[in-house]
Amino acid sequence: MIKMLRQFFFLCVFVSTTAEAVVAPVPAPPKQAATSFLLIDFNSGRILAEKNSDEQIEPASITKLMTAYVVYKELDAGRLTMDEMVTISEKAWRMGGSKMFVEVGKKVSIEDLLKGLVIQSGNDATIALAEHIAGSESTFADYMNQYARALGMNGTNFVNSTGWPHKDHRTSARDIATLGKAIIEEFPERYKLYAEKQFTYNGIPQYNRNKLLWRDDSVDGMKTGHTESAGYCLISSAKRDDMRLIAVVLGTRSEKARADVSQSLLSYGFRFFESSKLYAAGEGLNKARIWKGENENLSLGLKEDLHVTIPRGQYKYLDAVMEVNKDIVAPVEKGQQLGTVKVMLDGEEIISRPLVALQAVAEGSIWQRTKDQIIQLFQ
Repeated sequence: MIKMLRQFFFLCVFVSTTAEAVVAPVPAPPKQAATSFLLIDFNSGRILAEKNSDEQIEPASITKLMTAYVVYKELDAGRLTMDEMVTISEKAWRMGGSKMFVEVGKKVSIEDLLKGLVIQSGNDATIALAEHIAGSESTFADYMNQYARALGMNGTNFVNSTGWPHKDHRTSARDIATLGKAIIEEFPERYKLYAEKQFTYNGIPQYNRNKLLWRDDSVDGMKTGHTESAGYCLISSAKRDDMRLIAVVLGTRSEKARADVSQSLLSYGFRFFESSKLYAAGEGLNKARIWKGENENLSLGLKEDLHVTIPRGQYKYLDAVMEVNKDIVAPVEKGQQLGTVKVMLDGEEIISRPLVALQAVAEGSIWQRTKDQIIQLFQ
């Protein structure tokens, strides 16, 4: 018997130390030749790599992400339709830089102009959309800034719709990632356009400038940018299995460099991290005693899905701790915070979310309130 116990103890120790040994350390992100960059997990929002992510710089044509975002908002609100026709102004026609090659005075559909904006990065298409929606490009820029503030893009100020150089036209890698995430989250069907490699208009075929669309099948967006002062920029997004990453790279020296740096960041993120959904929104995670209510028990959960991004192979070391408020007294509103969920990795807190009431509980009868008050006194 003693011999068997010793063998069992040895086996337990061996399994424990072996499990700890297989957890490989995560290397530091690769150094990148860019003014700034940011790599985040789409679902959890965790930052996996960054450099000068809050530094305000010129975004160049990445600006057009916000132009498109405003157009999507107008479409969803019913103030715009895809088959609506837009008359091309002389300003839009004369605009320099990348073009869709629309002609002055001609009518072009919103659908075609959106393709010209997203796929070809046409400055002419962009200004035509801005003028059609707001009357002038400067008024449209005010509209853009309102949405930027609503999204929490606190380091951003737009002066125009195209990203044409201007000393007051500024944003940051963090704000660009926020905007990219919002487009994918709010407009998943419209986001599919960012994966299109080519669009032909007026007999002129043009190709998407995002070279990662040809390199990596998991990449499905988003937007390039370039001016002499901003350098070569790219926000890209890729999805492998259930994990989506967003990489923002600003201020590289060439088209190849912005693609190489972006690919390097995405590869690093997918290689060394994994993302999982721990709990779904509305899922009952805990039952709390509620006093003086029409019900005695209250189900608690989360308002939104809870995702975590952790180093690969460490999922088994995750643990969740739920802290529930003491002496919860009715009435309680649905969505009211009554505690906290803390997710721990190897004893260290990595994320926390409010634990909320999943249903409302009204105040109980006089009898119920009196009974509960007596019970509480004795407790």
